[in-house]
Amino acid sequence: MPFSIINAKIYLYFLEKRNKMKEKITKVKNLGVKNLKWIILFILLIMILAIVEDVFEKEIMKLDIIGYGLISSIINPSVTPIAIVITNLGGVIVICTLTIILFLLIKNKKISFCILLNLIIATVLNLLLKNIIQRPRPDEFRLILETGYSFPSGHSMISMAFYGFLIYLSIKYLKNKKLKVILTTFLSILIILIGISRIYLGVHYTSDVIAGFMISVCYLIIYTTFAKKYIIEREDVNENKNEKINK
Repeated sequence: MPFSIINAKIYLYFLEKRNKMKEKITKVKNLGVKNLKWIILFILLIMILAIVEDVFEKEIMKLDIIGYGLISSIINPSVTPIAIVITNLGGVIVICTLTIILFLLIKNKKISFCILLNLIIATVLNLLLKNIIQRPRPDEFRLILETGYSFPSGHSMISMAFYGFLIYLSIKYLKNKKLKVILTTFLSILIILIGISRIYLGVHYTSDVIAGFMISVCYLIIYTTFAKKYIIEREDVNENKNEKINK
């Protein structure tokens, strides 16, 4: 057998092995990407449980002291009205109003229903957790009057759930890339500012806000999976079938 043919066979053998290895690596990567959200969920749950344990022990955490120390440094009579406006963007009136507007404007009523259902579940979950944990609010440096329990922060948790779900819908359904980036960036900053405003106004500990964010991220991972699989995608399939029938 000529030497060149032997070399060609050896080359093809190793080429085939390399391609198979690439396929295996791709499968592992895809599996990792698919499971990434569940890994994040697991890590966040551990962090939430660690915070809850400290709360049950009625400890003022270093996180609370450091967080308030940083944010209180910007307390100023001219900043406080801005903080109140920002905090109201995560309040009942604004979010309920936005929900009604979106429900009326969005043509796909399955998506509208998902937005409404998301708000209801997040609100019930927050109230449930507050009444289970029953952490008193901080009262040393409160700038506004607020009632109810402190943990987890309702404004932070509901804002993350509501605006976070809008971010998910924007990324998934908006075709205009510039609008998608602008809306996602704006809503992300808004969520963070609402959380900061709660600490600034002295109605929540830092751990209340961070835990509220983390709980809602965990919740959204589960909720968006359900919404995508059982509600939104089924609506898309039904619409495609109806279009084919009409044709």
